[in-house]
Amino acid sequence: MEKINRADIEKLQNMIDESNRIVFFGGAGVSTESGIPDFRSVDGLYHQKYDYPPETILSHTFFVHHTEEFYRFYHDKMLCLDAKPNDAHKKLAELEQAGKLSAIVTQNIDGLHQMAGSRKVLELHGSIHRNFCQKCGAQYDAQYIKKGSLIPRCQKCGGLIKPDVVLYEECLDDHVMSEAICEISQADLLIIGGTSLVVYPAAGLIHYYRGKKLVLINKSATSQDRNADFVMQGKIGEILKQIKVR
Repeated sequence: MEKINRADIEKLQNMIDESNRIVFFGGAGVSTESGIPDFRSVDGLYHQKYDYPPETILSHTFFVHHTEEFYRFYHDKMLCLDAKPNDAHKKLAELEQAGKLSAIVTQNIDGLHQMAGSRKVLELHGSIHRNFCQKCGAQYDAQYIKKGSLIPRCQKCGGLIKPDVVLYEECLDDHVMSEAICEISQADLLIIGGTSLVVYPAAGLIHYYRGKKLVLINKSATSQDRNADFVMQGKIGEILKQIKVR
């Protein structure tokens, strides 16, 4: 990968300096620098060998009918509890604390934004850190899922515990979507990073942005590059690390 152009960093810095209501919309590429695999890159989950494709395993139907296989994959690939926030997570938290960034909208379920200190995080696809009994609604954390039996059961009623993550075939939370739309529509700078913008309905959120500063940061080209005001290719942590918060 080519070295990041200094002029590009300065352009991004100026756009951030001139903005007071920044919204960041991120995908799996934000967490790859923390060691969490994405789905569609060369090393992503879609290119690894399992008995079923990841998108099949991570579906509601598969969870219901092949619960053990679902949890075997989930334990192996989704419960990345040792991961730590990288430079992208940390810089976004700094921008929020400085009053520059109003919200993070994320497709990730790892909780690393919150671990870095971000407070307004809208999790479109849920979180591995929230789990609930399908029978009585009792709540459990990720450690309970990680350290317990392969198929987690409720201590209170014995019901099956399901991660509070949005699986394929399931709907996104209406309240979270409404908040995301509201934040994006009011932003004066929208930075989209680490996402290929192919997973809907989340990818459709870009169309609610009404501002004139749309920035796309990704390791590879996206279908929306032509609609952006500024495009940067590279690792998002390496790029945001060079931004000064002021």
